[in-house]
Amino acid sequence: MQTYLILKHSHMGLAFVSITLFVLRGSLTMANSPLRKMRSLRIVPHIIDTLLLVSAIALALEIHIDPMHAPWLMAKIIALVAYILLGHIALKRGRTRLIRSGAFVGALLLLGYIVCVAFSKTVWPF
Repeated sequence: MQTYLILKHSHMGLAFVSITLFVLRGSLTMANSPLRKMRSLRIVPHIIDTLLLVSAIALALEIHIDPMHAPWLMAKIIALVAYILLGHIALKRGRTRLIRSGAFVGALLLLGYIVCVAFSKTVWPF
C-alpha cells in the first residue's frame, strides 16, 4: 500500500509540474518572449514528462490495471497522445500565431479532460 501511495502522489506531483511548465512555455510562446528559448525550459519539461510517464506505468503495474480493460485509462492515453500532438504544434510547429493559439487552447482543454478522467475514472467525466 505504501508503494502505491508513493507512486500515486509522485504521479500527481509530476503531473502538476508538467502542466505548470506547459502553461508557462505556451504563455511565453504566445507572447513571443525570448525567454521561451531558455535551455532549461527546453530540457526540464522532457525530464519531468519522462518521469511522469514512468510513474504512470509503475502505478498501472502496481495496481494491476490494463488499459484494454479500463476504458477510462485508454481514454487518458488517447487524450495524452492528442495533447502531445497539439502541444508540439503550439510550441514548435504552428506556422501562424492563430494556429499556435488554437493548438495551445486545444491542448489545455485536453489536459482538463485528462485530469477529470483521472479523478472520476470514467470516460465521460462531465
